Amino acid sequence: MNGPVPAPPAVLGDCRGRLDGTSLTALAVYEPETDDLDAQRWATEHRTRLMEILAVHGAVLVRRAAYDAATLNAVAEAVGGELLTYTERSTPRSKVSGNVYTSTEYPANQTIVQHNESAYSAAYPRWLFFASVVPAETGGETPLADSRSVVDELPAGLVARFRENGIVYTRAFREGMGLTWQESFQTEDRRQVEAYCRTNGIEYTWTDDDGLRTRHHRPALVTDPVSGRESWFNQAHLFHPSNLPPATREALGEMFDEEDMPRSAYYGDGTPIADEDMDLVRAALDKCVHAFPWERGDLLMVNNLLVSHGRRPYTGQRQTLVAMAGKGGDAL
Repeated sequence: MNGPVPAPPAVLGDCRGRLDGTSLTALAVYEPETDDLDAQRWATEHRTRLMEILAVHGAVLVRRAAYDAATLNAVAEAVGGELLTYTERSTPRSKVSGNVYTSTEYPANQTIVQHNESAYSAAYPRWLFFASVVPAETGGETPLADSRSVVDELPAGLVARFRENGIVYTRAFREGMGLTWQESFQTEDRRQVEAYCRTNGIEYTWTDDDGLRTRHHRPALVTDPVSGRESWFNQAHLFHPSNLPPATREALGEMFDEEDMPRSAYYGDGTPIADEDMDLVRAALDKCVHAFPWERGDLLMVNNLLVSHGRRPYTGQRQTLVAMAGKGGDAL
């Protein structure tokens, strides 16, 4: 099933506004004809149609729908069900209200590369919901990329190797070097960390300096249960040392043994992933990226199995909130 993704119907149910989009953008856009859309009611009434469109396009952008955390929380629950807590963290975020969080808190001048949320985790979310409360003055887009198209852009031999072996992710948590294990697992209790690791197939080792090493195997691709198509679903390129600035990579290599690098990624059989392989992955992602300028009140719904996201650098203030639902690809 490698043909083009069919376009969805032009009208979303019987609500006002038009729905436009193409398979090339992996994004459907809904423009309500009113500035006071009751987003929770709208999402509840049209959940079935929204799920159909998310299964085709992978993402739906609704203009002028979510201006605050409360609205985002209500819409995300109406569409995705019970919201998830953000655990096994790899980036810093803050809880805003309930299970609504800030987007990744990296400096404004940094790019966040394309990724499927928590693809390194067995407890990844199926659905993502973003709300643009304060758009950036310039930049700050959340680019999207259709993960099915990424598979098509990569050399078949490389895809086969990743499909056969999967990926081993390694992390080394220590004070002053990225997130601590307490921040990542959101607990001070080692027993809770150990229980989480056992449940989710993570090997772990405590170190003498109150640090933690983890190692776990995950697939590199997943099959979308609706279309039957494969999606590129991993964060190997983000965990891999080639994602670091060259000077940072060199400095960390001088400071730590390989097992104590803050994070890394290998083929599932334990062999190193060549920088050139990661370059091919990044090039494929770049070919599939579509970005749109955020407007205040924008609501973005994303099928995390089908679409990756990132963040471009920006100027001025920016507040984008996120909620997650559908643990580990649970059934709709």
